[in-house]
Amino acid sequence: MSIEQLKQRYKEFAISVAELIRELPVNSINIPYCNQLIRSSSSSAANYLAACRGKSTPDFINKLKIVEEELDESIFFMELLSHFNSDFKEKIIALINEGNELLAITVQSIKTSRIKQKINK
Repeated sequence: MSIEQLKQRYKEFAISVAELIRELPVNSINIPYCNQLIRSSSSSAANYLAACRGKSTPDFINKLKIVEEELDESIFFMELLSHFNSDFKEKIIALINEGNELLAITVQSIKTSRIKQKINK
């Protein structure tokens, strides 16, 4: 998968999360969880773009670590929302799966970059 395709995939993840949030009922549980989820999912996409513009390998790795954290957080809040919104469980699980795939790609990119960094020293 190319960098441009991955950029698009992260962006589509953030958009899909936002569309889900728009559908969820407004209540005292969903409001704070959705607020945090919209931040973390869009932050993962924005930080992936920033990583691609990294000035050095360490900069690239540091930004990808932020992406990793934000994806972890997104998955966590989707799991909570899934528990409290059983009518949306199927949609949420599909987004959790996409988040996990992006997370696996991110972690592998970090590992690969660290190996390349060690080789180039």
